[in-house]
Amino acid sequence: MQEEAGRLSLQLVDGMEGITPDEWAACAAGVTGGADNPFISHDFLDILEQSGSVGGDSGWQPRHLTLRGEDGRLLAAMPLYVKAHSYGEYVFDQGWANAFEQAGGRYYPKLLSAVPFTPVTGPRLLMRADAPAGVVPTMVKALERIVADNGLSGVHVTFPTADQADQFQGGGWLRRTGMQYHWTNQGYGSFEDFLARFSSRKRKAVRKERQTVADSGLVLETLTGDAIEPRHWAAFDRLYRATSDRKWGWPYLTRQFFTLLGERMADQVVLVMARDGDRYVGGALNLLGGDTLYGRNWGGVGEYPFLHFETCYYRALDFAIERGLKRVEAGAQGEHKIQRGYLPVPTFSAHYLAHPGLRAAVADFLERESAAVTAEMELLATESPYRQE
Repeated sequence: MQEEAGRLSLQLVDGMEGITPDEWAACAAGVTGGADNPFISHDFLDILEQSGSVGGDSGWQPRHLTLRGEDGRLLAAMPLYVKAHSYGEYVFDQGWANAFEQAGGRYYPKLLSAVPFTPVTGPRLLMRADAPAGVVPTMVKALERIVADNGLSGVHVTFPTADQADQFQGGGWLRRTGMQYHWTNQGYGSFEDFLARFSSRKRKAVRKERQTVADSGLVLETLTGDAIEPRHWAAFDRLYRATSDRKWGWPYLTRQFFTLLGERMADQVVLVMARDGDRYVGGALNLLGGDTLYGRNWGGVGEYPFLHFETCYYRALDFAIERGLKRVEAGAQGEHKIQRGYLPVPTFSAHYLAHPGLRAAVADFLERESAAVTAEMELLATESPYRQE
């Protein structure tokens, strides 16, 4: 696709290779949260493509949307994929797909603006700070035209920032509310300083969990940058695949993904590895943003009580407190995170559905779902481990 919009040129690009890192970065820097979010970086999206984690027969076909000025300068861009399924999105629309197809419709393929396999909030519409007025509605309408021109069921934007969710909703799209669990740094000087905010009973429970791991004889390592060696990536890949095979049946990320991540983004990687003698038995992959640590993937073998909590949650908090980070985002799902100090926060998605009947049905569902999510968040907040001040 390539079309002129006045003096602006819209184009679908078949991969990050078609966009230079500098021009992509200039667009990312122009929107709130774009410059310091590792997942929206050119490197991360390109690593997904170059490793074969997306593209090929993965069901994720890159078709990134770009908007250039008359001089060829990139003014705006969106990561965009043609999806043949709804796996790896963490915003579940399979029920919509089933209902639509049972009624005789065709839900797939669909368009998705997202970071593959990554339920992390961040900007999806990247735009230079000096871009002309009207870029946002131009990009929104371009997405709708792509749907119409190609007979697609719709386009979805998952985990945008709240302000961008507002922009899509302002364009007539449906807005969906979800929930995750995040930790906020209140200026803690140490992990014990953080635990001092807990009620006595819940503070003792966390200490017991940490002590159980400490007494197990396991050696835990928190690695970043040059400290992460190829052997660590080989071990983490083994653990990731063992866990994916056991729990989900399909590891989204290829072995090459971890190799390239280590080569190109090691300074933004925080890898927590647990070793039993000479053998690694657990690991958690985190990525580091400007003021936030993002928990992403876990892998483990064997039965080690509380190792998952220590590796994924407590070591992440240790790192964040030591570095003075503002937040730790622990990823999707998991009410058990509340008792470890991670509290519920809302997340958002935006949806354009071409078929009027499907749109009306989903709009009704989302209205009821949003009320339920709000009520659930209020209920979960009462389970907070923090003492009432």
